[in-house]
Amino acid sequence: MVFLDTHVAVWLFAEADRIPGQVQTFLDGSELCLSPMARLELSLLHEIGRVKDPASAVLGALRRDLGLEVEESGWARAAEIADHLTWTRDPFDRLITAHAMAFGAVLCTRDARIREHYAEAFWKSSDKG
Repeated sequence: MVFLDTHVAVWLFAEADRIPGQVQTFLDGSELCLSPMARLELSLLHEIGRVKDPASAVLGALRRDLGLEVEESGWARAAEIADHLTWTRDPFDRLITAHAMAFGAVLCTRDARIREHYAEAFWKSSDKG
């Protein structure tokens, strides 16, 4: 089970070339999940014009093409874990990371701060960003 950070879901949907080959290879063989918090973030990004398509279109395409599912069963545990993640004040990063932690799952993210604080966060690229 691999949770996707919001930007990774957007890139898989609309800008797959932004995902390094090693990351894409890793994702190709994985059960892909998204936290409900990432779904909400997709909606908000669409509302402010940073993501062109509505969350329903993004999720529908990723569900159809990649088998991505929104994982809701660990949501209560994620909220408990997030309460202790004081390294960020970003509620999206906090809950998305906590949701992956609730399952002991990999979180695919380019976010260096998340990768610094969650040992199971994954990103491989030639740049360090």
